[in-house]
Amino acid sequence: MNTEKKAHPLESACISCLASTCNAENLAWTPHPTFAGVSMKALVTSQTTGGAMSCHLVRVDPQCCLESHIHEQQHELHHVAAGSAKVEVDGRSMQYSPGDLNVIAKGATHRVMAGPEGIMLLAVFTPPLI
Repeated sequence: MNTEKKAHPLESACISCLASTCNAENLAWTPHPTFAGVSMKALVTSQTTGGAMSCHLVRVDPQCCLESHIHEQQHELHHVAAGSAKVEVDGRSMQYSPGDLNVIAKGATHRVMAGPEGIMLLAVFTPPLI
């Protein structure tokens, strides 16, 4: 039985931004500095967009949580690439499933509790997070 976890296509996507191109496969996952079981991969940064936006893959391990937090300066768009989660935004609860999109306004408190298979989000920030 093959128990190796298959990578999501976004993890090896070609990223073209203004005058540069790279492969997501060559970018490192970094553990979130505060939340255990959460890792991020910066796909596009302010440096490559002239300060306009940033784009990240966010992976939350099964049953782990991206605890309540606020981005005071950024609007954030979540696109669910894989997995599921229970999400709370300013006290409103919803479920995330693959393909879902959610726009989180700057200053909104939000939390993502991954389901049994975890979740992978494509998160876009404007202005950029980094």
